[in-house]
Amino acid sequence: MTHEIDLHGIPHDEAILEVEDFLLRASVNFGFEATIITGNSYRLQRKIMDEVLDVYKFKYYIPSNNLGIIKVRDDRVYG
Repeated sequence: MTHEIDLHGIPHDEAILEVEDFLLRASVNFGFEATIITGNSYRLQRKIMDEVLDVYKFKYYIPSNNLGIIKVRDDRVYG
């Protein structure tokens, strides 16, 4: 299942909390994919990576054809 969140116009501190909540909710579905729309704010992307994605060990990348988004994957499998 693919999820998307758009952070345009949201202050950075609030955006971090929104992303954390968004991804934790999405992660109840193992194998989810998500798109975080950040716009061209490298600073916001860095905060999201440092404060959320790396902390929770999500796999992510910024596509070279769209530097204003972060693609996130959760490939966890429990059995």
